[in-house]
Parts: sequence; C-alpha cells; structure tokens
Amino acid sequence: MECVFGLVGNDFAVVAADTSAVHSILVHKSNEDKIMILDSHKLIAASGESGDRVQFTEYIQKNVALYQFRNGIPLTTAAAANFTRGELATALRKVEDQMILESCKSSSGVPLVLSHYNPYFVNILLAGYDKETGPSLFYIDYIATLHKVDKGAFGYGSYFSLAMMDRHYHSGMTVEEAIDLVDKCIMEIRSRLVVAPPNFVIKIVDKDGAREYAWRESVKDAGVPSA
Repeated sequence: MECVFGLVGNDFAVVAADTSAVHSILVHKSNEDKIMILDSHKLIAASGESGDRVQFTEYIQKNVALYQFRNGIPLTTAAAANFTRGELATALRKVEDQMILESCKSSSGVPLVLSHYNPYFVNILLAGYDKETGPSLFYIDYIATLHKVDKGAFGYGSYFSLAMMDRHYHSGMTVEEAIDLVDKCIMEIRSRLVVAPPNFVIKIVDKDGAREYAWRESVKDAGVPSA
C-alpha cells in the first residue's frame, strides 16, 4: 500500500512518501525514509520492491555525486532524470536480450548467455531546483517512462492523491498552500485505503536546497526493550 506523491509550486517542489516497510502481511517498520537527497538541490522519492528501491536509488545518488566530482559541476535536474531513466531502460533491455539469446542454443546445447539480469521494479518521482529553470518534477516508472509533470503520484495512494491534486492544485502555489494540499492527500489516503500507511515524510527543494520539511506520524515504532 505504498504512497508517493509530489507537486511543483512557486519556486519550489515538494514530495511526500509513506514510511512503511512491509512484506506480505507483515510491517517491519513504520519509519522508513523513502525520499533520498541526491545532492544539494535534488530529491528522489521511490516506491517498489524494497531491495530494488534501496539499491537503485543509492546507485543513482553515487553516480550523480561522481559526475559532479569528475566535472566540477552538478547535473541539472533534467539531466539527472534522463540518466535515471537510461539506467532503468538498460536493466530492462538486458533482460530482453538475455531471454532472446538464452533461447538460442549452440550445437552442443550449451546456452549462449550464462549471466543473469533483473529489471528494477521501482517507480520514481525526481524533484529538483535549478538556477536557470527553477523547480521541476519528473515522473519515471519501472518500465523507464519519463515525463516532466507539475504533479504526480505512485502506489495505491495515487488514486486519491491525484484526485485531490486535480481538484485543488494550481500553478504558483505557495509553500503553505502546497503543504495544506499534501496534508489533504494524506488525510484522504488514511481515510479511504483499507490498509493505509500511518506515517508520512515530507521533503522540499527550492533555491535554498533540498531538505526534510516535516513528518506526519500517527504510529511510532516501539523501541527495543532493555534487558
């Protein structure tokens, strides 16, 4: 029941995500931060399989840092989004190529390809701020679709958050208006989903950088009891 959504306002972008780490019917923790700070002015919020989500977002973060280290300038938000999309597409195409090649046997019956690749089952909202173009938000799904959007969402919560944003979103929103809309989306998700995530984290990026804005918690993880 993951929920990730975001929107672009007046000189800023805001992203919110649930913080539940679940597997099947089990909740492992309710304070998992699914929004990573890529660099000083970029955020990447992801939903999907836990292993893919963590591994892929860390991979993107390190490569964005490597580019800046090698070239002395950071990637723009659009460039980072296109790089992310390219890595998802590459992993997806490797699987297709493997399936084709492994279906072809040599005369001895030995497969031509012995390696194994997996696509990343991860959906991403990438938000950032650039001096030249201002704030932006990019929608990237697990089959490597890329769109620049004013608002976007993934997960079961998207059914309700997109409806709320369609009704209340307008260009040039202030931070206060955007956070109020985010809270409306969270309240709608909590009241409509049968199994709704209790906690959310909200992060914002603007000319002053990417940072955590607030948590919306209704359940706290219990600490480990002392012996």
